Amino acid sequence: MASVAVTRRHDLTDAQWAVLEPLLPGRKKPGRPPKWSKRQLIDGIRWRVR
Repeated sequence: MASVAVTRRHDLTDAQWAVLEPLLPGRKKPGRPPKWSKRQLIDGIRWRVR
């Protein structure tokens, strides 16, 4: 699925993502590539929780 280029108010800013990204685990095993990026998943979780 293509990434949406529009930034919404509940999305992480680039500065926030730069702080958060190094804290997330990396991909360790081979297999199917993920459908969603980690940033998209976190933005979706934040949108649902709000």
